[in-house]
Amino acid sequence: MTEQNQQIQGLSAAEVTQSRTQNGSNSLDHQKKNNFLSSVIEMVKEPMFLLLLTATSIYFIIGEYGNGIFMAVAIALVSTISLYQESKSRNAIEALEKLTQPKSKVIRNGAVLEIPSEEIVLGDYIQTEEGTFIPADGIIIQSNDFSVNESILTGESFTVFKNEKSEDNKVYQGTIAASGLAICQVTAIGSLTQLGKIGKSLDTIVEEKTPLQKQMENFVTKMSLVGLVIFAIVWAINYWNSRLILDSLLKALTLAMSIIPEEIPVAFTTFMALGAWRLMKMGIIVKQIRTVETLGGATVICTDKTGTITENKMSLAQWYTLSSNVISDSKEKSSEEEQELLSLSMWASEPIPFDAMEIALHDAYGKLALEDERSNFKLVHEYPLSGKPPMMTHVFENQNGVRIIAAKGAPEALMACSDLSEEESQNILSAIETMTNEGFRVLGVGVAKFYGTDYPKKQQEFTFQFKGLVAFYDPPKENIKTVFETFYNAGIEVKIITGDNAATTSTIAKQIGFKNPEKVLNGDDLMDMDEATLKSKVMETTIFTRMFPEAKLKIIKALKDNNQIVAMTGDGVNDGPALKSAHIGIAMGKKGTEIAKQAANLILIDDDFAKMTDAIAMGRKIYINLKKAIQYIISIHIPIILIVFIPLALGWIYPNIFSPVHIIFLEIIMGPTCSIIYENEPMEDNLMLQKPRPLTTTFFNLKEITISIIQGLAITLGLLFVYQYCIRENCTENATRTIVFLTLIASNIFLTLANRSFYYSIFTTIKYKNNLVLLIIGVTLFITVLLLFVPQFSQFFMFDTVSIQHIGLSILVGGISVFWIEIYKGFKRLKKE
Repeated sequence: MTEQNQQIQGLSAAEVTQSRTQNGSNSLDHQKKNNFLSSVIEMVKEPMFLLLLTATSIYFIIGEYGNGIFMAVAIALVSTISLYQESKSRNAIEALEKLTQPKSKVIRNGAVLEIPSEEIVLGDYIQTEEGTFIPADGIIIQSNDFSVNESILTGESFTVFKNEKSEDNKVYQGTIAASGLAICQVTAIGSLTQLGKIGKSLDTIVEEKTPLQKQMENFVTKMSLVGLVIFAIVWAINYWNSRLILDSLLKALTLAMSIIPEEIPVAFTTFMALGAWRLMKMGIIVKQIRTVETLGGATVICTDKTGTITENKMSLAQWYTLSSNVISDSKEKSSEEEQELLSLSMWASEPIPFDAMEIALHDAYGKLALEDERSNFKLVHEYPLSGKPPMMTHVFENQNGVRIIAAKGAPEALMACSDLSEEESQNILSAIETMTNEGFRVLGVGVAKFYGTDYPKKQQEFTFQFKGLVAFYDPPKENIKTVFETFYNAGIEVKIITGDNAATTSTIAKQIGFKNPEKVLNGDDLMDMDEATLKSKVMETTIFTRMFPEAKLKIIKALKDNNQIVAMTGDGVNDGPALKSAHIGIAMGKKGTEIAKQAANLILIDDDFAKMTDAIAMGRKIYINLKKAIQYIISIHIPIILIVFIPLALGWIYPNIFSPVHIIFLEIIMGPTCSIIYENEPMEDNLMLQKPRPLTTTFFNLKEITISIIQGLAITLGLLFVYQYCIRENCTENATRTIVFLTLIASNIFLTLANRSFYYSIFTTIKYKNNLVLLIIGVTLFITVLLLFVPQFSQFFMFDTVSIQHIGLSILVGGISVFWIEIYKGFKRLKKE
């Protein structure tokens, strides 16, 4: 295949440009969506926007142009902030989408390049190999044991073997290369492919809303309905007292605006999108924003061994020949029998090796004191890795008709199709035990004879002569012990799922401090279990060996049946179903196949499994910070609602203490506080020492929501105390409004600081690095000072100049109303200790 590749030059840079100009790029034609316009339309449909617009219109109708202009400016400001936040979130998502675009290999100017699939042009030569999606329609030019799964077009899940001489020598976009390798010339791209014509797109996935999204939307909807009912009551009371329709409507709108927690959906979208963007900066690509929500809740991580726990740097460590019944290591000079064993193990490998073990075998063959025969033999037939446990067979032949049929794979698989005596079998098993107990990965090697070209349908139908064993050492990664300790401290269980045998895996597991490495279950035993037994067994087992796709799926399903949130790593062609089934599918960016990457939710760009600790920590941080933001929103909305409603309902002397102007000002302050300050909060020290949240726990935990309601009621009591104090002091309505407003602003600032943690004291959280806290609080204080001391502003907001004592009273009451929570936190810490 290498020599043939060199004969294909592919397109030149000029030809690529010309083809792209004439025929376009390899993407499905679709109408470009105007994101800005759609965002504006969605915003205009929001209840809060409609209320603001109504209030503004009424101000203009009744001739209060100053208030009307202020409200119009406020609408523009709130809309700008909202559109900016949405734009920031959308840009983060678009950046992620660009990174997750599939890539393909093409031959251009005689070199094989990897490019984004959408950059393929008509006439390109694409190289497709096992585990990749075919990026465009084309005709096979050269192939080697190539088969393809065309179920996306035909609905049939079996694979079809094709080559350049087949009657059907075409490949189609979206189908999957199941085995082998092929070079194809592109005949159709984009919407002109078979997939494009029938209107299917691999990228068009209609995402269902997550439970948390639904819960939040449900909460906002219910609050809006409550707001509507109270709005009608307040309108009726005001109209009964004043008999003025528009004036009473305006006052009712004030209350309705205070009830709707429109910040919640904005906060959710912002937190999730920016969280995914932060993960991307850390080398973790999140393909779906919804995954960020699930990350922090992971309770079980299922990981493979090779390349995740180990370095995937296979070195040939030992070999065993059956004829001599001797184990030798790589430092010793090889005998004639051992040279034959190593030669056969190379012939059983791919001619162009990409697997770490096969690269090691080719290297070992190249160092033998033998003539290199690789260029003289041609691969004429191939049996890909298959069977349970798996093995693979290659048939090579030279010009003189000399044939080599070599196989390698799991020793049990080779033993099952070899003619062995009882003694020979015992010798092999003893050698396997010796090698695996040292942590080596062991393969059996065999040779067969066959004449003619009517090859058996299955490789297991050959009668092999068992030649011996080859053992590889793949050392554990240096940091893997620390990674597992972090998972264990965070209350996350780790399970190893591997195709290797039990002894090798357990030895490696012991070397890295893996918990309970003796609790092992193999694939065949697992498949024989009924659902009830497996549901119990899967929780206590830590190492699953000799696994295959169906067994992996059963493990994931059983864990999910136990209400576990499952993260699963995988990189092979056959890992796709399990990755898709897991709550969090994790693919490797470098060694992962395209199928694994497409099926996964997360991609670790540099294959560093340690990044999963960062990802889970980030997921937990986002979840906790979002919870803080929502609790803040609930707590601060309660006093605003009640200070508007109670004086009116109870007929107090100043029934309408706040107008829509005051409410919109508070909304401008509260939006950035919850979405900007809390999103930027650092991770708390004890976050990765806590157990994961249970799958059944809802976001709005009763205990937490109760605390938020009590916080809101405490601030309300503070405001009502200040209100009544002002009445007793014979303050004017404007002075009362000023002092109550200042108390609310002070409470808001203190609440922002107090809610940075519901465990650590404010003296700890004040040291957290978050520059936005000072910025937002500083801006709030600056604007408040302008409202109090600039006459034009104070007159507009109907404020009076108040004494230092009154300002001090507002700050004191605001502090007491909020900082009682510090006593609760103190008891919480004492209880924990």
